Amino acid sequence: MADFHFELVSPEKLMFSGEVQAVVVPGTEGQFTVLKDHAPLMSTLKPGVIDIEESRTNKLRFFVRGGFADVSPAGLTILAEQAIPLDEVDAAKIASDIKDAEEDVADAKNDESRRLAAEKRDQLLELRDALKI
Repeated sequence: MADFHFELVSPEKLMFSGEVQAVVVPGTEGQFTVLKDHAPLMSTLKPGVIDIEESRTNKLRFFVRGGFADVSPAGLTILAEQAIPLDEVDAAKIASDIKDAEEDVADAKNDESRRLAAEKRDQLLELRDALKI
C-alpha cells in the first residue's frame, strides 16, 4: 500500500507526524478513510477515535474531541481540539472522573459553575462513548 504524509496536531503539541498507509477519521458527516491520492476534502470532526495505519503491523489510535481534517495533495492534517493516545486512557479513571463530574454538577452553586461542570462531564462521557467502555 502506498504511503502519504499525516499530521495530528492538538493545542498542546504535535501528536503525530509521519508517513502512513491509511487513516480512519470520525467526520461529523460520518467516518471516512483517507488513503494516498485521496480527493481534496475539508471536514469537521466529531468526538471519536482516529485509527492510524503506519504499516500492516503498526497501528496507532487516538481519541479526538473534535476539530478539523484537511485532505490535500500534500497529505492529511488533523487539527484536533483535544487528542489523547488510547494507550494512555484508563477506563476506571474515566468512570471515576465521570462520577466526580456528575457530583460537581449537582453541587454547583450558580449557573456558570453548573455549566462548566456539565461541560466537563459531557466531554468525559464523549470519551467513554467513543471508547465503548
